[in-house]
Amino acid sequence: MILDAYLQDLETEALISDAALATAMLEVEAALARVQARAGIIPAQAGSRIAEAAAGLAVDLPALTQGTIHDGVPVIALLAQLRAAAGSAYGGYVHWGATSQDIVDTAMVLMLRRVMALFAGRLDDLIRSWAALAARHRGTVMAARTRSQQAVPTTFGLKAAGWLAPLLRHRLRLQALPATSFALQFGGAGGTLAALDGQGHAVARDLAAELDLALPPMPWHNQRDGIIEFANWLAMLSGSLGKTAGDVLLLAQSEIGELQISGAGGSSAMPQKANPVLAEALIALARHNAGLIGVLHQAAPHLAERDGAAWTLEWLTLPQMVRTTGAALQHSLWLAAHLQVNDRRMGDNVAAANGMLLAEAAVYALAGHMPKAAAQGLVKDACLDAITAAGDLIGVLQQRTEAPIDWLALRDPANYLGATEQFIDAVLGAVPPELAG
Repeated sequence: MILDAYLQDLETEALISDAALATAMLEVEAALARVQARAGIIPAQAGSRIAEAAAGLAVDLPALTQGTIHDGVPVIALLAQLRAAAGSAYGGYVHWGATSQDIVDTAMVLMLRRVMALFAGRLDDLIRSWAALAARHRGTVMAARTRSQQAVPTTFGLKAAGWLAPLLRHRLRLQALPATSFALQFGGAGGTLAALDGQGHAVARDLAAELDLALPPMPWHNQRDGIIEFANWLAMLSGSLGKTAGDVLLLAQSEIGELQISGAGGSSAMPQKANPVLAEALIALARHNAGLIGVLHQAAPHLAERDGAAWTLEWLTLPQMVRTTGAALQHSLWLAAHLQVNDRRMGDNVAAANGMLLAEAAVYALAGHMPKAAAQGLVKDACLDAITAAGDLIGVLQQRTEAPIDWLALRDPANYLGATEQFIDAVLGAVPPELAG
């Protein structure tokens, strides 16, 4: 619809479309026929013909839709088309020993693997962008803000490193997912593969190899933790992207002006406005996935060997989470490409704080010459007086104590950055060499 058009990602949508699902289901059926033909379970000619028919079949998607409405799964309608294409001599060998959930679940895994490849590439591009930004602005001093209030000096490089660090962890998590979330599903009618007459495990092993999927210890018809683990990754990633967008929103406010977004959206009434539309969208997408992951966890109590209600809940939820994450990655890359850093405004905002950002620094400088509690009381009183008189905190303090403080050094926010450099180095050091600038 029009209102959510800017939240779409056509490339991701193509990977989880009805056509993509039909193609993936045919891939599974073709692979199953090839494996069973090699094992002598079905005639060799049947395996070849079924694979050829699957590769050349122009699926009638509306018929699959109608079949799903009637049967609750698209496989039965798909099998009718595939058997007709394979011909009467071989059609009866299609889907030998399998069940509908085997085909849908394994097809879904194939689709998600392609989604994973797309998302991995986008994630790498975003890592490159934030790594370059962190390195470029490692010395750009700005105000750290806690609970919406200015706190102490920091650098924009450290903030960008904070956007980067979780993405590096998400990258590692993604690399670990194939063993758990991208496994073959093949169990037959009740998870025993009894129809294959003692060859079930061998067929499962060879089918996993044919499709280049992990082979689980047993069928996972009713064990949905692998799917939920992938969805958890989607929710965590979109949450991290939303956090970055939230920082951008706050720093791009007119009163702060430390960031700008070139090409931002316009207003119908106020020509001066450049609305951070996609940054707002990223927060909405993060919150949307945070809600959906709770719904998907409701599919974990998968009753008995097959639960149509839990399975349907996955279909309602997981594709939307994939779409949401795809859009979030796409928008984040756009944001990275259009983000402008106003380091002068960052410096101006630090200066406008009249030394208040250095209140903690002053406490610890004074604590070397008096009890810390006395130093805190002295600085707190000085803060109140400086705010009342619109004066400079360090100047007020200098008049109130004879402690031998290097007041010139204390005035420089760059002297109170702590382990900022080491933290940035540690995060940048974790960037894989192939992604480093």
